[in-house]
Amino acid sequence: MSTNVVVIGSLNMDLVTRAPRLPRGGETLIGHSFATVSGGKGANQAVAAARLGAKVSMVGCVGTDAYGVQLREALLAEQIDCQAVSVVEDSSGVALIVVDDNSQNAIVIVAGANGSMTPAVIDRFDAVLQAADVIICQLEIPDATVGHALKRGRELGKTVILNPAPASRPLPADWFAAIDYLIPNESEAAALSGLPVDSLETAEKAAAHLIALGAGKVIITLGAQGSLFANGTGYQHFPAPKVKAVDTTAAGDTFVGGFAAALAAGKTEDEAIRFGQIAAALSVTRAGAQPSIPTTSDVQAFKPA
Repeated sequence: MSTNVVVIGSLNMDLVTRAPRLPRGGETLIGHSFATVSGGKGANQAVAAARLGAKVSMVGCVGTDAYGVQLREALLAEQIDCQAVSVVEDSSGVALIVVDDNSQNAIVIVAGANGSMTPAVIDRFDAVLQAADVIICQLEIPDATVGHALKRGRELGKTVILNPAPASRPLPADWFAAIDYLIPNESEAAALSGLPVDSLETAEKAAAHLIALGAGKVIITLGAQGSLFANGTGYQHFPAPKVKAVDTTAAGDTFVGGFAAALAAGKTEDEAIRFGQIAAALSVTRAGAQPSIPTTSDVQAFKPA
């Protein structure tokens, strides 16, 4: 199949519990519900890009367990090319997620098969990367593989997006020159820059720092405050669409996938950011990760609350 977006990253089965609030250390809570939902930041972004208009290929690894079968089938159901989704002798990745009554969440990830994503995997499926217009990476696979994928994307002249999630420390210095769009949230921007990010003003300082390190352009997603775009010559604030949040899981992934799909379709940066924002806003009005991701028609029909 023809492809215009390639997502290189994780596939996880999300084990989701809803509870009145997030538990404290050593505490046992009675939850409201439990569900297993296909997820992983890589797979979520692939599904988002596909539902939002892109032709998508996924590069990743799943285990030999039942979760691996389900994760792959979930992508195939979205018409995502899975020739580069390998089955390895391991358990599939999982994410343990607790969502509270205020729609905030806490997540623990176990990499499983995602840890088998080596630079050799990227090389084996180089033809998939060559077919793309846009390449997306995140940080739920080994750092060496992410760095290798970013640099190969730059060598091939593709538009390279890094969603640095989850991030707890600065990125390797030699990654930045390969990144066209660096898309962190507030906490990730703070971790990468070493600066606090708690307002538009502090977000601008963090974005300037990341561009000084070599990133092409930076989009910091700020939740209800919208997004900040920085290109090295100025800043632009994009207010968030107004919605009633139910579950924020996969909102960031939906933004990244929607932004990439819009870029691949020839939209301007402004148009792509607004498109991604509406898609992300719609996702938080629904429960779950991949089940919450909207379609292009949903975005086109959106009317703010």
